[in-house]
Formats: sequence, C-alpha cells, structure tokens
Amino acid sequence: MSAFRLTILTPEREFFEGEAESLVFPTVDGSYGVLPGHQPEVVILSEGALRITIDGKTREAAASDGFVTILPESVTVILQTAEWPEDIDRRRAEEARRAAEETLRQRQSQREYALAKSMLARAMVRLRVAKDVVRQ
Repeated sequence: MSAFRLTILTPEREFFEGEAESLVFPTVDGSYGVLPGHQPEVVILSEGALRITIDGKTREAAASDGFVTILPESVTVILQTAEWPEDIDRRRAEEARRAAEETLRQRQSQREYALAKSMLARAMVRLRVAKDVVRQ
C-alpha cells in the first residue's frame, strides 16, 4: 500500500516521524482523513484522538488542538501535546477531569470557563484513548 511521510511535532519533542498509510484527526466540522496523494491544504485540528495507520495497523494518540499541513507526499502535524495510550497517566487524567467539571460548576469569567472546557475536553480524550488500549 502506498504511504506518505508523517511528522507530528509538539514544542517538547518530535512525537512521530515515519511512513503512514492514513491519518484521521478531529476538526470542528467532524473527522478529517488523509491518504497518500492528498491535495495540498492546511487544516485546523481540534482536541481529540489521532488515528494513524502504519503497516496496516491503526494506532490512536490523544492530541491537543493544532494545525495539519497536508502535501501530496507528506503531512506535518503541529500540536501542543500528543500522547500514546500507554503514556497516559489515567489517575492524573481522571483528577483533571474532576477538577475541570468542578470549575465548570462554579461561577467564573468567560476566560476561566473556556479554559475549564478545554481542560475537560483534553482529560476526556486522554481517558478515552487510554481506555481503548486496555481493551485491546
């Protein structure tokens, strides 16, 4: 099967570099998929799970929001954070979920509310991605 060069970068590290057969990521309008030979484009990625197919096997990673630059032969993803399921601390993610839910219940400024919503979304993605790895 044909492939494209996939690079996933965070401020701390190169999260992934290699050949991929497909990439599916969340956007505000729903899931977006990339295959080899895709038309050039820049897309905004929403907080959620990245699904990467490598050698016929699909892996998921929890990802923050960011940008995806797509070229026919390569794709570059730039995010604040990315984690493989085995790297997620489920206890810490659960604590972050509870703290964000509590913050949302309290009266706060619009900025604090938006931040709490973002923290809750990130915790929920991390928990879902980590849970899926336990089932496999």
